Amino acid sequence: MMDRLREGVNSIAVKIILGLIILSFVFAGVGSYIVGGGSNVAAKVGNVEISRGEFEQAYQNERNRMQAQLGDYFSNLLADPTYVASFRQSVLDRMVNDALLEQHAQALGLRVSDVQVRELILAMPQFQVDGQFSQDVYQSALRRAGYSPESFAEYLRRDLVRNQLMSAVQASDFSLPGEVSAQSKLIMQTREVRTINLSLADFANKVELTEEEIQDYYQQNPERYTRPEQAKVAYIELSAEALKNSIEVSDEQAKQYYQEHLDKYSSEEQRKVSHILIQGDDEAKAQAILDELNAGADFATLAEEKSEDIGSSEEGGSLGWIERGVMDPAFEAAAFALQTQGEVTGLVKSDFGYHIIKLDELKDAVAKPYAEVAETIKQELRDQQAVDQFYELQSELEKVAFEFPDSLDDAAEAIGAKIVTTDFISQADAPALLTAPAVMQAILSPEVKEDGLNSEVIEVAPEHVIVVRVEDTRDETVLPLEEVQEQVVAQLSRVKGEQNAIALATKVVSELKAGNQAILAESGLAFGDKAAIDRSSPLAKVVFAMPKPMAGNVEFAQSKTFDGDIVVVELDAVSDVFNTQYNEQIANQLVQMNAQQNLEGLISILRKTIDIEYTAVTQ
Repeated sequence: MMDRLREGVNSIAVKIILGLIILSFVFAGVGSYIVGGGSNVAAKVGNVEISRGEFEQAYQNERNRMQAQLGDYFSNLLADPTYVASFRQSVLDRMVNDALLEQHAQALGLRVSDVQVRELILAMPQFQVDGQFSQDVYQSALRRAGYSPESFAEYLRRDLVRNQLMSAVQASDFSLPGEVSAQSKLIMQTREVRTINLSLADFANKVELTEEEIQDYYQQNPERYTRPEQAKVAYIELSAEALKNSIEVSDEQAKQYYQEHLDKYSSEEQRKVSHILIQGDDEAKAQAILDELNAGADFATLAEEKSEDIGSSEEGGSLGWIERGVMDPAFEAAAFALQTQGEVTGLVKSDFGYHIIKLDELKDAVAKPYAEVAETIKQELRDQQAVDQFYELQSELEKVAFEFPDSLDDAAEAIGAKIVTTDFISQADAPALLTAPAVMQAILSPEVKEDGLNSEVIEVAPEHVIVVRVEDTRDETVLPLEEVQEQVVAQLSRVKGEQNAIALATKVVSELKAGNQAILAESGLAFGDKAAIDRSSPLAKVVFAMPKPMAGNVEFAQSKTFDGDIVVVELDAVSDVFNTQYNEQIANQLVQMNAQQNLEGLISILRKTIDIEYTAVTQ
């Protein structure tokens, strides 16, 4: 088959067709750049653009978060294109809302200083080791998340500004004592009931079925006993993570790497600095202060008296120790250009105004001892070698799986992998590895499912691929009654058992309402002890909908538990005893609910007053 394919590719006619196709792609590509210049924008909010790259990164971050929380359940959801489109739209809507709040915050003049951003970064537990900020952890975490220090600081700055506005909106709400009292009475109201539980399992066990009833139920519910289309799937799996287990790194290799990358295992150069800030564009005011310093004035005294950075002015302008990649770029460049203790810069312009920076103290970079980082280095080398080996084997896998498409044997031998073959499986019960949308799509493709060819190499995760083939299939079919008789009997018994339990409960409730207490003895039933239930009870929906009993009387109703049992309820009394112990908690909940409504209201107004333009990126 491959020989015929090669002969066909070498024919003149095929080459002409391929040439035309290539030309069409070339011109189509050029046209897309000329005509569709805005395709890199996911949404435009006022004059602010949300790039497609920002959107895709936010979508991937949210997807990873949901995957970590929900696991396989979320993977199944992602197999539904409608859900994926809705999920992507929700991420973009949230980014639009954030942009609206940021613009509104800027219009109100809300700002966040470099010091606040820096303090937040230093305090974030994600970047700490043994309670101390770690520059190495910080840098590696940013690389994994796709941020540079500057872009991450800007992200935090925008988030802090947005939170200032949200706090202002939400903190303005309050709850009235009357609201709290009414809500507390409603929530804490209890009802005294007695119940009779009619067990569904007991009623199902007492059901006697005829062969005719079983046959009729089987024929009326074929979807319950239909075996879906199934396939036996063989696959080869290749992952960098699995390759790590076979890689050994010697001390000699690790020491050589340590010497070649000594800067990587050295602490960052640090500087202890102070500054005087004049906000805005008042250069003359800042120059006057600089002139005073040049004339011999004390830096700390001037910072306390004239710096407009409230956080540091009380400390004589001190910002403490700073590292590269945390402060505003212009500020950082000037601060790290200072070489001697006590040296002072000229005027430094940043987004916040004019700075005058003084170097108080400096620490040179210090290399960590090899013994302290040896295991880390070995792990890094294992990771690197595993990734390098993975891509080499992936290329070999792609080549061999394509050249020998009728079997996985050659491909498995080429990369030293084992072929795994499943029993007959459907989409519903496939192993987790095969439920990835791309893998399932390949399994169901005509080339793999019908022609029996190997699939392409499919990426299921970073540095993790799979090749699949279908060994055998069997069509969807209604299983014969003999195979599912036990299942049919169990389901029909449950259905008829529930019908019998409901019929008895209906009769008992009707008779009790009519005053016939003898029905209990006749039916072999008796109410249990009294119990007080609140609105968290499974019976609450029915019980709290029942009318309040008049003096000396009771009310009756029937309900159903989560397990399917039928319950006869006797409502004896309603308790309105008011307890104030939860008033503070209830008041806080009311404030939070009202505050959330206020925020949603603000966003709704901003959406109506600011132009928003979406592009088709949620598909």
